[in-house]
Amino acid sequence: MTELLLLRVYPALLGLLIGSYLNVVIYRLPLGKSTVTPPSSCPRCGARIKARDNLPILGFLLLRGRCRQCGEAIAWRYSVVEATTGAVFVAVVATFGLGVEAVIGATFCCLLLVLALIDIDHMILPDRLTLPGIVVGLLIQPWWPRTSWRSALLGAVLGAGVIVAINAVWWLLRRVQGFGLGDAKMLAMIGVFLGPEGIAVTLLLATFSGSLFGLYLIVRRRIDLSGKLPFGTFLAMGAAATLFYGPQLLDWYLAFYR
Repeated sequence: MTELLLLRVYPALLGLLIGSYLNVVIYRLPLGKSTVTPPSSCPRCGARIKARDNLPILGFLLLRGRCRQCGEAIAWRYSVVEATTGAVFVAVVATFGLGVEAVIGATFCCLLLVLALIDIDHMILPDRLTLPGIVVGLLIQPWWPRTSWRSALLGAVLGAGVIVAINAVWWLLRRVQGFGLGDAKMLAMIGVFLGPEGIAVTLLLATFSGSLFGLYLIVRRRIDLSGKLPFGTFLAMGAAATLFYGPQLLDWYLAFYR
């Protein structure tokens, strides 16, 4: 029972609570608003959300997905973010155990989740997340066995360099930018946490999944060949998969060339 609480229940509850705060960051940070004050309120009537209504997932269910005061629908995505964060925290503890490594892995996943959803909403990857993420990734190296100082720095340079190089080629061929600089900074952040090998796996997964989704949108006539996709979202998914399954994915991929 104690093991179940430590490895499953407590991480899940902590993840739910942090996921509730991540919702605030996702909504407010791109708008330049404080993520601490004022307290959450209904965007329609302005009524402050009471503590009991702000409980992760449970509050949404008790309110039946509507504001208590005006009946405005509450976006279901808030609960999805909370549930996802809870599941991620359980997965992090299952992968890294209870300790500093789990804290680092959870922090990295939270950064990825926030960046992914901000990119979907606004097509931006804020420097206020990626640049501190790079600094944090460097500072935690003594406690993070996935990388060393050398591989972290190399991963950052390689991550940013790949995007810059692709942009240069794209500009020469078509006189347009293929990716934003936000993608370069985000990939540099990912490189600090996952190293050069992690960059390779992340890029492979992101490019493959992004291409499939782009093809789907083209077939459905949602975008044309010049349409843009939130590539940071696919980078986030690729980096999360690499964090948990990177060595296995790399071995599987290299097996085709042996």
